[in-house]
Amino acid sequence: MADDGSAIRRRRQCPECGRRFTTVETTSLSVIKRSGVGEPFSRSKVINGVRKACQGRPVSEDDLAMLAQEVEENIRASGAAEIDAHEVGLIILGPLQKLDKVAYLRFASVYQAFESLEDFESAIALLRHEADVDAKGAAAPGTDSKGSDGKGSEPKNTAEKNTAEKNAAEKNTAKSTL
Repeated sequence: MADDGSAIRRRRQCPECGRRFTTVETTSLSVIKRSGVGEPFSRSKVINGVRKACQGRPVSEDDLAMLAQEVEENIRASGAAEIDAHEVGLIILGPLQKLDKVAYLRFASVYQAFESLEDFESAIALLRHEADVDAKGAAAPGTDSKGSDGKGSEPKNTAEKNTAEKNAAEKNTAKSTL
């Protein structure tokens, strides 16, 4: 398979003479633009579009290349030979959100045409909700942070109480900076 996932090398054998030879098979993946014109999928276009959203963020060129590869793999996994440019943008949002939340918000704000502060607030609220769900899902299987009364276990000593208060304060600070 080629590095970019667009070609597959196969060894074949001629049914008549028995000689072996190599073929390189490529699949074409077309992106249909808003104008209706189709063009070949380009990882570099994905990278260039996302690079603007990642400007000033701790995102390397390797990170961008991996994101573009993941986007292409997701598109190819759908089995479609053609895909709308709008769909490509939607597919970019998932890997970008995992890579950098601020870059995700920047990209989404342009791509989804945010028009008001409320659009940003709802996107941030969704990110926070997903982070909370992920944090709760990261607990050890079969364990629950709540006690038998369903209200949560109380710290056993002063050190545990201080640690719990510090963690709660850090969590609130982290939420307010998002």
